[in-house]
Amino acid sequence: MPRKKFEFETNYDMLQTKLKELRELSKNFDYDINPEIRNIEERLASMVKDRYVNLNPWEQVLLARDSARPTARDYMEHLLSDWIELHGDRSYGDDAAIIGGIGLFEGIPVTVLGHQKGTNTSDNISHNFGMPHPEGFRKAHRLLLNAEKFQRPVFTFVNTPGAYPGVGAEERGQAWAISNLLITLSKIKVPVISLIAGEGGSGGALAIGVGDRLLILSNAVFSVASPEACATILFKDKERAPEMAKALKLDAENLKMFGIVDEIIPEPIFSDFNESDFYSRLKTIFSRYLNELSQKDLADLLQDRYLRYRKIGVFQE
Repeated sequence: MPRKKFEFETNYDMLQTKLKELRELSKNFDYDINPEIRNIEERLASMVKDRYVNLNPWEQVLLARDSARPTARDYMEHLLSDWIELHGDRSYGDDAAIIGGIGLFEGIPVTVLGHQKGTNTSDNISHNFGMPHPEGFRKAHRLLLNAEKFQRPVFTFVNTPGAYPGVGAEERGQAWAISNLLITLSKIKVPVISLIAGEGGSGGALAIGVGDRLLILSNAVFSVASPEACATILFKDKERAPEMAKALKLDAENLKMFGIVDEIIPEPIFSDFNESDFYSRLKTIFSRYLNELSQKDLADLLQDRYLRYRKIGVFQE
């Protein structure tokens, strides 16, 4: 289900409708007011663009959950050629909440992993709303070992509310599956580039978010818990979620300031990813980091990865 529009988006749509009506009316008069209308439209577009750059943390959480955002499959299809999806954990089954496979990135074979959400209710149900079971994490682990064996760099795309918290998932070893994946990513002997593409929630997000470079879209979020969960745990009041969104410092700017992410990638306004040069820019950024990491000696790559995470949380008074 699409998210409810922000008030400024609703007002913008209303004004655009009025301007369209005014443009039609102007055809019945000798005086040409089209230049004035275009001027107003440009000013409106500029105002909306500025507003998107200054969303508050709760608005960013809502935008990060927007079903109009690209899915992991979208990223794989736009960034890679000859992409082949691989299935199953060779133990229990295939989890549609995590997809992965092999493809060519600018002629270079790479392994890709990502949380897959749906674009509508039935699609979301089939992908369990992007919340992986243990078999999803074990599938990711299998593909990572395969990537290391054949020396393929790894790209991951993070977008999940968190790992699935059901009884069955716990019975099948949810915590172990996540911890095993974290250990594997921390020492895998190939470059790893991760993108927080939407909602990065809890251990389910961290499970495929460990690597040499962590990128984030400007309105994506990354947090130990959702604002609703935080508000419920601390105050027994889910309605305080907007307050918790601010307290959690889960937005891109704070994550960059704390040294958790390496780069913020600006998003198109109105989540209009297909009508901009977004994928082209993203491909350039991934190419730059991949070239940089591929030139490193393996020992330096692993040491730099260790130090990258070792320094997070260190501060001086």
